[in-house]
Amino acid sequence: MHTQMLCHGSAAAVAARRMRHILGSVLGRDGWMWRTHEVKLLNTSAGDTVMIGEISYKLKTPRNPELVPVKHISDSLPQTVVQHLRWIMQKDLLGQDVFLIGPPGPLRRSIAMQYLELTKREVEYVALSRDTTETDLKQRREIRSGTAFYIDQVDPLGCAVRAATQGRVLVLEGLEKAERNVLPVLNNLLENREMQLEDGRFLMSSERYDKLLQEHTKEELDSWKIVRVSENFRVIALGLPVPKYKGNPLDPPLRSRFQARDVYYLPFKDQLELLYTIGPNIAAERVSQLLSLATTLCSQESASLGLPDFPVDNLLPALHVLNAFPMLSSQQLIQRLYPYNSILGKDGRTAVEGVLGRFELLDGLRQPAPSAILSVSRTKDLEGHADVSLCVADKEITFQVPVGIKETRPPNSSPTFISTPSHAQLMAEMMQSHMVKDICLIGAKGCGKSVIAREFAEMLGYSIEPLMLYQDMTARDLLQQRYTLPNGDTAWRPSPLVTAALEGKLLLLDGIHRVNLGTLAVLSRLLHDRELDLYDGTRLLRWDRYQTLKEQLQLSDQQLQERSIFPIHPSFRVLALAEPPVVGASSSRGQQQWLGPELLTMFLYHTVSPMARAEEMDLIQGLTRGVPKEAAEQLLHLTHSLRETNDPTAQSLASSLSTRQLLRICRRLSQYPEESVAHAVNKACLSRFLPSLARASLQKSLANCSLQDTPDSAELSRSIKDGMLTIGNVSAPVYSAAEKMKVPDVLFYDNPQHMMVMEDMLKDFLLGEHLLLVGNQGVGKNKIVDRFLHLLNRPREYLQLHRDTTVQTLTLQPSVRDGIIMYEDSPLVKAVKLGYILLIDEADKAPTNVTCILKTLVESGEMILADGRRIISDPQEAEGRPNTIVMHPDFRMLVLANRPGFPFLGNDFFGALGDIFSCHAVDNPKPQAELAMLKQYGPDVPDSTLQKLVAAFGDLRSMADQGTITYPYSTREVVNIVKHLQKFPGEGLANVVRNVFDFDSYNKDTREVLIEALHKHGIPIGAKPSSVKLAKELPLPEVKMTGYWTINQVGNARRKLLCPTETRSIDVKGPVFLRVQGYPCSRQESRALSFSEEKAHWQIPMNEVNIICDVATKDDVLYVATCNPVSLYSMKERGETIQYMELYDVFPRTISGVWQPFVTIAPLGSPLDGQVVLHEEQSNTVLHLDMVTGAVRRLLLSPETDPPATKASSWWSSKEQQRGHKMCHDFAHKNWLLFYKEDGNQLEVLDVLEGRVHAISLPVNLKSVHLVAEDRWLLLESNTNKKFLLTKPMNMTAGDSGVCQLHAISEDAVSSGHGVGSGKYEVFGPQMLSCEQLPNENLSAALDQKIVSPNRILADSGSFARVVVGFPDLVSPNEVYSFKRPVDLSVMKGAESGAHTLLRGGLRSSVVKRDNCVSLLSANQVVRALPPSKVPLREVYPKDVTPPMTAAYLEVTDLNSKKVKYIPVPRSVTVSPYTGWLSKVSESDVLMAALGSGGVVTVDMGGYVRLWETGSDTLQRSLMEWRNMIGSEDGRPLQITIQRDSNLDVTAPKHGKTDPTNAPHVGGNQWAGGTGGRDTAGLGGKGGPYRLDAGHKVHQVSQAEKDAVPEEVRKAAREMGEKAFKERLKEIDMSEYDAATYERFSNAVRRQVQSLRIILDSLQAKGKERQWLKNQALGELDDAKIIDGLTGEKAIYKRRGELDPEPGSAQQKPKRLRVLVDVSGSMYRFNGVDGRLERSMEAVCMVMEALESYEHRFKYDIVGHSGDGYDIELVRADKIPKNNKQRLKVIKNMHAHSQFCMSGDYTLEGTDASVKELAREEADEHFLVVLSDANLERYGIRPERFAQVLTSDPQVNAFAIFIGSLGDQAERLQKTLPAGRSFVAMDTKHIPQILQQIFTSTMLSNA
Repeated sequence: MHTQMLCHGSAAAVAARRMRHILGSVLGRDGWMWRTHEVKLLNTSAGDTVMIGEISYKLKTPRNPELVPVKHISDSLPQTVVQHLRWIMQKDLLGQDVFLIGPPGPLRRSIAMQYLELTKREVEYVALSRDTTETDLKQRREIRSGTAFYIDQVDPLGCAVRAATQGRVLVLEGLEKAERNVLPVLNNLLENREMQLEDGRFLMSSERYDKLLQEHTKEELDSWKIVRVSENFRVIALGLPVPKYKGNPLDPPLRSRFQARDVYYLPFKDQLELLYTIGPNIAAERVSQLLSLATTLCSQESASLGLPDFPVDNLLPALHVLNAFPMLSSQQLIQRLYPYNSILGKDGRTAVEGVLGRFELLDGLRQPAPSAILSVSRTKDLEGHADVSLCVADKEITFQVPVGIKETRPPNSSPTFISTPSHAQLMAEMMQSHMVKDICLIGAKGCGKSVIAREFAEMLGYSIEPLMLYQDMTARDLLQQRYTLPNGDTAWRPSPLVTAALEGKLLLLDGIHRVNLGTLAVLSRLLHDRELDLYDGTRLLRWDRYQTLKEQLQLSDQQLQERSIFPIHPSFRVLALAEPPVVGASSSRGQQQWLGPELLTMFLYHTVSPMARAEEMDLIQGLTRGVPKEAAEQLLHLTHSLRETNDPTAQSLASSLSTRQLLRICRRLSQYPEESVAHAVNKACLSRFLPSLARASLQKSLANCSLQDTPDSAELSRSIKDGMLTIGNVSAPVYSAAEKMKVPDVLFYDNPQHMMVMEDMLKDFLLGEHLLLVGNQGVGKNKIVDRFLHLLNRPREYLQLHRDTTVQTLTLQPSVRDGIIMYEDSPLVKAVKLGYILLIDEADKAPTNVTCILKTLVESGEMILADGRRIISDPQEAEGRPNTIVMHPDFRMLVLANRPGFPFLGNDFFGALGDIFSCHAVDNPKPQAELAMLKQYGPDVPDSTLQKLVAAFGDLRSMADQGTITYPYSTREVVNIVKHLQKFPGEGLANVVRNVFDFDSYNKDTREVLIEALHKHGIPIGAKPSSVKLAKELPLPEVKMTGYWTINQVGNARRKLLCPTETRSIDVKGPVFLRVQGYPCSRQESRALSFSEEKAHWQIPMNEVNIICDVATKDDVLYVATCNPVSLYSMKERGETIQYMELYDVFPRTISGVWQPFVTIAPLGSPLDGQVVLHEEQSNTVLHLDMVTGAVRRLLLSPETDPPATKASSWWSSKEQQRGHKMCHDFAHKNWLLFYKEDGNQLEVLDVLEGRVHAISLPVNLKSVHLVAEDRWLLLESNTNKKFLLTKPMNMTAGDSGVCQLHAISEDAVSSGHGVGSGKYEVFGPQMLSCEQLPNENLSAALDQKIVSPNRILADSGSFARVVVGFPDLVSPNEVYSFKRPVDLSVMKGAESGAHTLLRGGLRSSVVKRDNCVSLLSANQVVRALPPSKVPLREVYPKDVTPPMTAAYLEVTDLNSKKVKYIPVPRSVTVSPYTGWLSKVSESDVLMAALGSGGVVTVDMGGYVRLWETGSDTLQRSLMEWRNMIGSEDGRPLQITIQRDSNLDVTAPKHGKTDPTNAPHVGGNQWAGGTGGRDTAGLGGKGGPYRLDAGHKVHQVSQAEKDAVPEEVRKAAREMGEKAFKERLKEIDMSEYDAATYERFSNAVRRQVQSLRIILDSLQAKGKERQWLKNQALGELDDAKIIDGLTGEKAIYKRRGELDPEPGSAQQKPKRLRVLVDVSGSMYRFNGVDGRLERSMEAVCMVMEALESYEHRFKYDIVGHSGDGYDIELVRADKIPKNNKQRLKVIKNMHAHSQFCMSGDYTLEGTDASVKELAREEADEHFLVVLSDANLERYGIRPERFAQVLTSDPQVNAFAIFIGSLGDQAERLQKTLPAGRSFVAMDTKHIPQILQQIFTSTMLSNA
């Protein structure tokens, strides 16, 4: 008997090793085993025996020796392994199945293989994955010569059956990967060695079979289909312990059938031995430090910290590297084995670095890294290797690495690869790792992983086999797919992975972060052992094992291949690319922490670090030669500033500015250098569709880098001539297409915006980019693309994606013909072949894992199709290769997608693939462009209608952007409305818009918002044609001639006076530049629900104490002046903004309102448009303002500097009133103004353009001046009211001191007119005198006689109007015609109206400053504003009607129709408390001015502007238009008429008989009033004389009555509602008063709550979207399983179902939100000013209501901060208010607290504490919203400190909302705080909206 010890070497070595074994086992993990075991092989005559220790096993000769593992046993077996082997042998002898359980790594598998090699057993190996099905384990059918057979002989995954019958050992690896219901198939086989097969055979255990064989013959048993299970059949299962690692836990029945053995890592000593032998060049101390680190990181303690296991098995290859490079730092080495910076969060990193420090491995800085590869050349003596020299610390080190079959290439010799220092270092490090193991590159998308991989492969002469991984990839897709042979037989086709392994290529696994772990596990054996078993029984062996096998069995390659055993090429390597793992992300979001302990064992990891700025600059300049340097630098500055922040928003923006994207931008800039960088950045980030916070952040970053977007150029033209297409400034040749049919042709109206998009697209198209267009629905993406292709004449293929698109359907459509599977090319393949444009529509609807495969196609032009063909872009490569499709050079992709996010909820195509396309955001056209386009759709639709539509939709879109409404209304909807109006012009707009808005008619909140928006723009939705509310017209008194005015021209010299003039220049002080603020003007059209004279109205943003003191107009601009403080507002009639200039610094407000400034406005004309002169009456200050620049100049008219200082108190206490200065500005548009002082005797004429004053001295004291014409002025003497006419030469120039003449005017009564015959004539002072004349036809209409003459119209208190005919040009006596009032206005009682009775006229009644009387000459009207007390209300309103509360009435005297009407002006909402001051301004509460467009404008004291239309003709026109918009629903019932040709001729028409009973008659020709007959009078017939309606079916009920629900029904409904409400209150024990209080808060935020809830719901829905479940027995046919279907498989269907969460994936934790509200005293104190406390209470109410019943998604609490402290508990996270009563209590608490707390501010401490506290809690994401008023400075808190606190923890997204503060404090604050993190709510109404914005753009961006 010959004993052979399995140990090599001398006896001494044996002894030493024995010694070490003993020590190892004493000290090691199995130290209690006292004796060692040895493995002996005994050769005896009875056959060979293996002995382990004392246990022996008899060897049998294997039937298939090629299935026995070889070369698994190492020279020296560690004692632990021997013990494992001994245990397995015991179980084998017992006939039990074993389960080796332990941490990930190849150890368990190698032990199993070593055992099988020892005992010479054949092996059936199965790697289980989540795609394994029971057919894979039992039997699979294949079709052979047209019939389906069950195959278990040939097919490995019928492997269980094969192993059982042949007596092999079945090795099942990865039990935790298989889905739950698969493995129980094996239960009976494991327990009783029995199994029923699908083909009717039955496997039976050997004992029973042998018993039966004693009684029956073998033939009988065969005929019963009974098959014997060999007694040598065993199962060895390998698995991971599941609670610790991811996977499915073992099924208890299955678990009970196995014997388990824990195979932990080798004990420390054994491992150390092993490592010492490998690294002789390395200091022993370093080896043990590395091993100690590895052991520590595998311990229980480290697992409890959440650190993944250290891949101990990879220490071996790592030490190989260290052996070749002893100077390499350990830290760098560990980073490759265990890239802790990428996989761990902050805590984890510090823990690992602590351990590193403990074992003195933190030597990364001391040791130099290899800096570059010097040379690569093939090794002479070693086949398949190359010598590579690296430069390490100035030394050159050469080593061997495997290379590919192509020629190697020296480094840095490729023109497309620019080497940068960091990349050179990375390549050198990759070379080191390549020496020993496969590599994985981790780097963000677009940072150059693929380029580096390609360069690496080319350097080593590898050909690359790219394999794009996607999420649903199955193990089959990775290894082998089925197909049919031409004769219909089924066969297996190896995947690229397998061919790469056989041919020795470099396999590029792109995107291992996407693929499921269970699928990747199939590769673990390939990566660890270089062995692979395929589905069809093929085995791939490691090169050396294959050679050994060949020698042992003396077989040729040919024979081995017949037995389907192939060698894996020795050069074969895998290079995986992945994006960095998302630390702490749960797998539910698609991004997962993919890098777990299992994957760590498979590769060595290298991270592609982002490039430094200088490197990136070199790269950009190297690759894009002509890029403007400055632009590139700005771009990099921006990108790096975004990358370096730790703000998640900025980070996500930076990810869309990857190196790849930067190169694309620079390529474009080098071609079109005039483009702005900002435009390119906005395009790359798709800033138009970013959430509002991110957009703000990007804008701020752009501004910080001083990048401004240039405004778009105006019109773009397009032309096609000589085969060149030109759009804007870009030209491209028109394609000559062979296939005309496929070129799109579409109805398209050019408009500037779409032309700009097309110009942009053309630029990118010419650069060779593939384009991605993103936009909302209906903005014309398809139209633009079709038009674009039409212009270029490019044929296209169209592919519409949807939720069920799979990778297969994108590429090929399989179908079965005559039992053979055929593939149809999809449009994608056709387009690639023929060079068409592939248009992919709705790309966001398909799962991103599907669209990902487009990446390789776009990037490298390669793609593998399901039928084994591959697309290749390089024609040279394709030569001589079968099955290739060469990509046509003209092929391009245009992808269309909706914008990411709510409400489309598509997949984020842009996020996944945005950076490989050139992106274009398509937006709705701008208003002008849209209007032009709609005009082309509806040429006959009135312009005003189109404008209203465009404006209303513009409003709705901006609301959708802010998130007030969810649906983004688009151009498509407007176009449809316009088309309808074009075809049916009679239909009202208000009806047609319902075609779009009826979708929203059931959602109350949305409906309200919509109606409000439509009404705002005057679309009268919901109005009835009958609701016309025009003022009642009363008759005017007869016109009478009441006297003459005679101008005394000649004769008496005393009557004709000469007035001396002097001219001087004026002094100009200034300019000072004041801030001109813009406020949005929310202009509301007034004719929304009913038609009245009021056209539109809006509110001026002024504070409550301010007083309006003048209003003036020029063309379409309105100016309003206020006087407390003095300020000026200007706005356009149809403008969007109100410009506001505060002149407080020029007119300081004085003590206690003693000095009450009073300002008059004079708007100047061309060339000084937009400039205004302001005149203050008491101080006679004249200011010249420029509303554009904000320049203010003071004009000093008189030479003396200051007016004499009167004592402040004297003038108002003295009895006589101080006289004011007046300004006449009738001719301000000619740029001259006239000033005089009441009771003074001088006129000053200011010529603004020349800057001169002409002073005219007069012999009379003035009361007032009226400018009748430019050269004739009417003066009134102050005491006598005597009138004078001053004539002056037309143009006064400096040289000519022209003489002004003064003529007295004598007024005479008509002698017959009055009782007083002597001609005593009442003298009146005109309140208003027109400076132009009435047109002749108006004059004739007014006086009822045909007359042509100069004239003026004037108004005074005694008449409605007077016309002076012949004045001022005729010398003959001028006739005065009057419409006299019944009572003189001045006699009537003063304005004691409403609220202001108390104070008005209390101190002293004074003369009112403004007369409020204007003449509208074109309309022939005089309009004045009267207080209600001076209006004959009894005549205007019927007796029983109470007149409404009004500010004033507009008295419109119409001289054409001889009517007067009184239009009520609604009361102002607020009124300044200074009523005494108010009463001086105007006797009614409004001021009025004539509008340039006809009509008047009124401004009431509360700053409410209203535009009125008074002219009767224009009113008629507007009413017609309005009625057209409502549509002519005249209430007649519609009749359905069917035209029938009755073939009866028409006799003479007649009335017909009248039926006495009046029954309805239909048809015939006898009765009158029938329907559908002929000859007789009736409806709908033919040939009758006239329509006669005998009243059938036409019960004319008014529309309103029809619509009304009967009263009792409504009452019942109301009562039911009230009853329910009261019940509910009783239930939660809440009083009705409380309920009302709560309603007040709740209603204010109802809309926000609603829209938030809609969004939350849809998110929930998205999270619950069903997935495809594969391998189902019913459902839809799964394309991938068609062949399995042919063979008769059952489980070939897929159906939608809810996907169970990934086993082992973290539970989705709720998001954590804290609202930190300010309840300090200042909130209560300033609540009266701007309602800040109320708004905060509303905001809190909103949070509570919106998150109600989403507790599982959001865990929130609300905390207050005030002077009492910073953690005042309002709502606890575990006790959130459930009903209104509890919510009201929270709100009351806030109020009470802020009322009674101490003063002080704890904003900072509160924020700080909350950030820290939130960071400690476990949650999916953390949010903190801080509400505060921005008095930080008052408490000495620096904004920088606050900014620091807000961003102190990257885990917590903190936001600050500042409530409008004193001055611009909050805005200054916002500038210093990070963008997108702070908001200023100037108007507290915005707080809830801002809160909603924060929610939508952050919480939901990634939910």
